[in-house]
Amino acid sequence: MNDQFGRTITYLRLSLTERCTLKCAYCRAGEGECPKKSELSGEEFLRIVRAFTAVGIKKVRLTGGEPMLRRDLLDIISGIRAIDAIEEIVITTNGQHLAGMCAQLKQVGLNRLNISLDSLKPERYAEITGGGSLEKVLSGIDEALAAGFQPIKINAVLLRGQNDDEIDDFIALTKDQPINVRFIEYMPLSATDRTDLRVTGEEILRAHPALQPVEPAYAGQPSRDYQMPGHKGRVGLINPVSHRFCADCNRVRVMSDGMLRPCLGSNEEYSLKEALESGDDAVLIETIRAAIRQKPETHCFDSGFLTGKNMSHIGG
Repeated sequence: MNDQFGRTITYLRLSLTERCTLKCAYCRAGEGECPKKSELSGEEFLRIVRAFTAVGIKKVRLTGGEPMLRRDLLDIISGIRAIDAIEEIVITTNGQHLAGMCAQLKQVGLNRLNISLDSLKPERYAEITGGGSLEKVLSGIDEALAAGFQPIKINAVLLRGQNDDEIDDFIALTKDQPINVRFIEYMPLSATDRTDLRVTGEEILRAHPALQPVEPAYAGQPSRDYQMPGHKGRVGLINPVSHRFCADCNRVRVMSDGMLRPCLGSNEEYSLKEALESGDDAVLIETIRAAIRQKPETHCFDSGFLTGKNMSHIGG
């Protein structure tokens, strides 16, 4: 399905939970525990995915919070894999619960893994994430590679003065393994937009002139991709504020409570709960169509936009 600006929407980001064991500095710092009661059931998520295939969705990314906290995660993945129209299933995880699960994830039909990793220094990683274990993440990455997940994508949110001195170390991860490191620009998704923390892609390129541009891996991807000569993996720059990619956006988001958010950088949301409760999938499909028609042309990150929800609520 095309939105009103001619963009073909083929990609659903589906948040399974707001819950997370970490409290990252740019996401959940200072928050209490996230509620579980508002989460949809596994079958409701599968109904939503089936409905989205009727409007052309082909790729599903499972997000959170931390999606691996869902006890029915494997059932949800296998249920999505059974839907013929879905070509790719991806998960974004903080990696704290990944070791010991990779073979099962592969077996039920997961295609790819994105792993959030904001520092390669144990103490700094624990500080940024509010107590996370770097060792657990690195063990999970090793296991994922052994299970055949390729490429592994590492997502690092750069924070000026906190972890931007590790850029070279992250790039080094791409040398000998099929690992793609993506540097994500800090976004204004909290009560205060700390522009002083933002590190742009242009800064990274100026400091690393050896990075060579390469063709995108797929249409509509948010990152501009580069590669160091002789490296197996890529370096991606995701800069929604300083280098917007709205014209090529092919995605919408559904939160764990059934709210559909057509654009990350807009507060417009549409509830799927009534349509789900009606039991009529035709109503659900039409609700989705109506929301996609209202997808805004561009985000508002650069014009004073502030959201009342952080990434654990919206879905990373």
